[in-house]
Amino acid sequence: MRFLWPSILCLGMVSVLCPAEAFPFILTQLNTRKSSCKAVPSSMTLCNGVGYSEMRLPNLLGHDTMKEVLQQAGSWVPLLTKQCHADTKKFLCSLFAPVCLSELEEAVYPCRSLCEEVRDGCTPVMAAFGFPWPEMFNCSQFPLGNELCVPPAGTEEKHQEVKEEAPCPACHNLGDPDKEFLQQYCSSDFALKINIRSVSTMEGDVMVIPEAKSRTVYKAKGWTEDELKKTVLWLTDGDNCICQDLHEPGVTVLVLGHRADDRLVISLIRKLQKSEKETKRFSRTVRRLQC
Repeated sequence: MRFLWPSILCLGMVSVLCPAEAFPFILTQLNTRKSSCKAVPSSMTLCNGVGYSEMRLPNLLGHDTMKEVLQQAGSWVPLLTKQCHADTKKFLCSLFAPVCLSELEEAVYPCRSLCEEVRDGCTPVMAAFGFPWPEMFNCSQFPLGNELCVPPAGTEEKHQEVKEEAPCPACHNLGDPDKEFLQQYCSSDFALKINIRSVSTMEGDVMVIPEAKSRTVYKAKGWTEDELKKTVLWLTDGDNCICQDLHEPGVTVLVLGHRADDRLVISLIRKLQKSEKETKRFSRTVRRLQC
């Protein structure tokens, strides 16, 4: 999974690289800005299952619109899949989607201890990809814990956080996405190339509706006429794990899966990152496969 950390270090705050003093200044200024409670969007993958339903806008990073929040927060989802610390989601969401409590007029910041624990756990992972711990997350700017702030999780809560942050098996990229698709093609009941129209949840499973005009069917073993006309795909237990590629607007994905009773269940989903010419060549390769 490709990491996008550098692209978000200062977007939404300033148009140049942040000096060391910039983020604390913004935190100070946010106290004087009027904020409002907004529902945490279901499409905000970073904060799915965070434990509260309303967030403050602007957030603690100075993002004024939900569109900006979703764009910037999405770039940090890959860090969750690395499971470098059980509180990574809690820390990031306390900044990108700070909890909004009706009885409090001011924002609730992460405790310094929460920041330090996540920093110490995730810095080595980020360094392996060439990224330092960003100055915008400088732990010294957060409260020590002798005032209201978001603390680190307890042992039981940490166990649950790790479970929630695991990538869905169908979305766990183990290498070259094209090669994985071709290797599993013959053993699958269906194979598609789609753009995603909508994603919703139902009793813990994720329902995926493709854009009809963008859909390419490579294989559809035993599909009914209704399924060919209006395709509905399912990611089993997808509401309890992470699948970033499902939530990137406009992205083209490759999908493999099997029929399970009356459902078309996804077993592999991978983002397709190719030029139009390369995509056509790949499609020809798939259609020539002899199973």
